[in-house]
Amino acid sequence: MVENIKKHLQDICLKRAIERDIEIIGEAMNRILKEDRNIAITNSRKIVDARNYIIHGYDSLSADILWSIVINHLPKLKEEVQVLLKQ
Repeated sequence: MVENIKKHLQDICLKRAIERDIEIIGEAMNRILKEDRNIAITNSRKIVDARNYIIHGYDSLSADILWSIVINHLPKLKEEVQVLLKQ
């Protein structure tokens, strides 16, 4: 399965779409942190850092890093946002 996903990430349109979504999420988190630095979001600062990394092109973003964000971090972020929205 992992190899199948990595192949999909080689599709430039899909890769750029995922990068754009991470940029949007990072910008939203940046704005939220300006209002509430103690928001109950794990790695909130790293989310903003990922956005900056993509936008400023510090280096090419590898498929492995992008895949790690999608698989390891976005599900947790989704859960935490859902909890906050219920409050």
